[in-house]
Amino acid sequence: MALRQHRLPRFWLAITLGSVAISLGLVYWWERQLPSRIERAAATGQLDDCLRFGEQLAALSWLPGGSPLERGRCQRQRAEQLWQAQQWGQALTLQRQLVHSPAASGGDRRRLNLWQKTLRQQAMARFEAGDLNGALAALQPLGEGPRGDGNTLGDELSENWNRNRVQLQRAEQLTAQARWWEALDALNRIDHPWWQLRSAAVRRRLEQGMNALKGADREHESHGDLPGGVDPQKLDQLVQKHIATGMDEWKAFEASCKQLGGRVVEAGPETTCQR
Repeated sequence: MALRQHRLPRFWLAITLGSVAISLGLVYWWERQLPSRIERAAATGQLDDCLRFGEQLAALSWLPGGSPLERGRCQRQRAEQLWQAQQWGQALTLQRQLVHSPAASGGDRRRLNLWQKTLRQQAMARFEAGDLNGALAALQPLGEGPRGDGNTLGDELSENWNRNRVQLQRAEQLTAQARWWEALDALNRIDHPWWQLRSAAVRRRLEQGMNALKGADREHESHGDLPGGVDPQKLDQLVQKHIATGMDEWKAFEASCKQLGGRVVEAGPETTCQR
């Protein structure tokens, strides 16, 4: 009886060790099968299976003989497939994984850089065309969408867009008040092509108003200068001279008025230079 009890632990130990050995053998056998399965999946275009087998092979990389090349091949093909399907975010994620894997090549890095450059160019083209939302969507897969901290390209585009919108609103208000020089200054601060196009009607109204004002000034000149007024011809010449040096229109108007011994006065809806 004592002899039998002594043999039982050895029996269970043998069973346990045998089970472990069988399990290891099966794992090793499966690991040996994976490269051929990956190759077949890649050849037949079953890229999802190819990636799944590749992940299993990577998980078994502690076994001798494992190679990352097959998995890299699947990632490369699947990333290209996703890119062609315009699934930019998934394509970039997979391509980045490939670039940072042992299977990466110089061509993989160049392809990733090209894709990122392409998305930035798409974003800028949409932005220039007036599609801010489309531009921000193109930047999202790059991680450059708006975050509100001013540190991304998306933040810069949003800030530029809002600044141009505010300047157009300001120009419209000032033009309605016949504050021509201030309105012109606001219009000239608009530097976005789409907003410049939107501001064309305001600029036409502004030019008509300024031409009418110049006509009134010429009429005043034929009867002599108005009391307390500054010679409008000299004022305009000085303004144009300052503008030619790079000074913005409103500052040029203020400086010219001061040079002629006048001061800027808001007379009702108009801004004039008087002594």
